[in-house]
Formats: sequence, C-alpha cells, structure tokens
Amino acid sequence: MVRSVCPFCAVGCGQRVYVRDGDITQIEGDPDSPVSRGRLCPKGAATKSLVTGPLREYRVKYRRPYGSQWEELSLDDAVNMIADRIIATRAETWEDADEQNRTLRRSLGVANLGGATLDNEENYCIKKLMTSLGFVQVENQARI
Repeated sequence: MVRSVCPFCAVGCGQRVYVRDGDITQIEGDPDSPVSRGRLCPKGAATKSLVTGPLREYRVKYRRPYGSQWEELSLDDAVNMIADRIIATRAETWEDADEQNRTLRRSLGVANLGGATLDNEENYCIKKLMTSLGFVQVENQARI
C-alpha cells in the first residue's frame, strides 16, 4: 500500500493505493488523512480507472485543421509543434506598452485552462511557465 493524494481537485484528499506486481489493484480513501478522513468523492473513488481504464490513450493523437482522421505523432514532434506555435503567437501578439506608454510586457494571444486531473504542483508549474512567457490569462478548475 502506498499513500497518495487524489489528483482531481485542490482539496487534497488522502488515498491508499494498493499495488501488486507493479499494477494498481485498488484505490480507497485514507482514514489517516486529516483532510478527508477516509472519504472520497465519486471522482476520487474512480481514480483507479484514470490509470487502468481500457480507453486510456498512451500515444499522442493529432487531427489536422479540417481533417477528419486522427493520426499518431511522436511525442517529440508534438512538443515541437506546440513550442513553435507558442513562440509564433507570442511574437505576433506581444504588447510591450499600452497607449499611455505604461509597461505591459505581456501577450493575450495564449490562454491556459488547467484541468481538474492536474495536481496542485502541476498547476503551479503551469502558472509559472505561462507567466514567465508573459501570458496572463491562466486559470485552472482544480477546485470544488
């Protein structure tokens, strides 16, 4: 048994993850957690399916603009494609100052919405990355 924290929101409910031969066999609430005292919401109770569900994708899927088919991309190609688009959008939408010559140093060309399956640390890193790039429209739904 390994203690963990539910990844679905910012509450931080404690979980007990049972593992046998490297496979997760069960996930349940941790009664020793001062946050959740052994309770999990429906999403937290279904965490095992997030990891072991038969519909989980393990490869990058991409559908080109106006395309009707998904294609597989390598992770390197997908990351490079995203980086190229972020760099180009930032360059095209960069605002150094406003009409009154007040310093802005920002771009409104990219917005980020983090999902509820990201944990607090992941959302923190995304916020730091986006703001360091000058993107100020950053939000996440990791809350109840």
